[in-house]
Amino acid sequence: MSNMSPMYALCLVAAVCCGEACCSSCPVLECWFVQEKTGRGGGLTAATTLEKSLLHIQTDHHPAESQQAPSDIHPDRVYLITDPAGTLCHRSLNPPRGSVEKPQCEINPFLPQPSTLKWASPLTDSASSPIYLQAHWFSTAIQGLNGQLAVSTITRAPTATKEHKVILSVTTTTVSVQSRLGGPVLLDCGLWADPASPLSGSGFAVEWRYQFRGEGRLVLAYDGKTDRLADVQEEGATLDYEALHQRGNASLILREAEVRHSGLYICTVYLPHLVAQVTMELQVVEPPSLSIHPSPLPLAVPGQSLTVQCEASGFAPLGLELSWEFKGSDGRSRPLGSGSLTGHRQAWDGTYSQSSRLELDSTQLDLGPGGELTCVAVHLGGPRRASVALNRIGFSSPSIEDSMAMVGVALVLYGLIKFVSWTVTSSGSDEAGQQEKKDK
Repeated sequence: MSNMSPMYALCLVAAVCCGEACCSSCPVLECWFVQEKTGRGGGLTAATTLEKSLLHIQTDHHPAESQQAPSDIHPDRVYLITDPAGTLCHRSLNPPRGSVEKPQCEINPFLPQPSTLKWASPLTDSASSPIYLQAHWFSTAIQGLNGQLAVSTITRAPTATKEHKVILSVTTTTVSVQSRLGGPVLLDCGLWADPASPLSGSGFAVEWRYQFRGEGRLVLAYDGKTDRLADVQEEGATLDYEALHQRGNASLILREAEVRHSGLYICTVYLPHLVAQVTMELQVVEPPSLSIHPSPLPLAVPGQSLTVQCEASGFAPLGLELSWEFKGSDGRSRPLGSGSLTGHRQAWDGTYSQSSRLELDSTQLDLGPGGELTCVAVHLGGPRRASVALNRIGFSSPSIEDSMAMVGVALVLYGLIKFVSWTVTSSGSDEAGQQEKKDK
């Protein structure tokens, strides 16, 4: 992590966002303006108000044109946002005209303040608040269509104006990620800071956190001002520090995906007095391996009960459906149900296993002379099948060819028996004649 470029070098990269990744025109975003109610009362939680608002996005600052606000939106809730990086002009934030689906957007008042985290506190060592902070600040969180993009911005407007400028933006294009077990994972997080802002030249900090079912842990934290990592760092997790300083690429790299990595990840970026974050979900998915026991199956005879077991192992996440099918010699398939299922068992690597046991009673199931028995698993990682041959002997309805073959065998056996009998009889007669001659 040596020879790092200063923070302001990363502020130049996002200006090319209006290429292929972004649309040609910037949208008018419909947002919910959320703020706490100011009033009297001693409640434990402050009530909040929701107001519709409009954000007119542009990449270059130009005077705001007088536009009539819709009847259901108060004129004070119509804002002009200048985004030099063009992040808010991404195509997923600009649906076709008349589209029912729209991006999700929420805007809140924001209060700049120093961070108390040890990897971000060096950003405000001077303990002084610059005059630059005396303005209107807002925090905006936006989710694009189809989970293509999530954006968090901090905007600033001079006092008594509604013309905001993006000072800090954090984005991700991996809102929802699936990964196979053991494979590398890249969780995207990009940051951009306005190079014209006096805050962008004072360093930055990046923090990655993990949350799952109410529990969380620090994955990695980096102080870009002093080029230092926090003492706590999860094994196998890293950043591309050169790309972070040069291009604002704060993406988290997991060398090998494990089941324990499934959950919610939060990428938080700190500037002096400012903070913005995006969240993304990682799901490690591994389909099951199937095996049937016994294999091959023993020959089945009429009236015999046969127990077959299907073992599904090494899968994640937990959800799995097991069932059985039988395909007869006539080519037709029939379901046999799910059998008797066992509970889930968890292995040392976090993957799961489950079994299904099937009782085959030839007196109750019309299985014919035999066929193919198949175990079917339906899982998020994809369907899996395992098959084994089932053969029966002594089937009660033989075919014409089988009957003719049985008659032929019977005739051959009858002839062989007659020949042996005749041979034994002839040999006995000869011996009796010879004995009679000796006696005489």
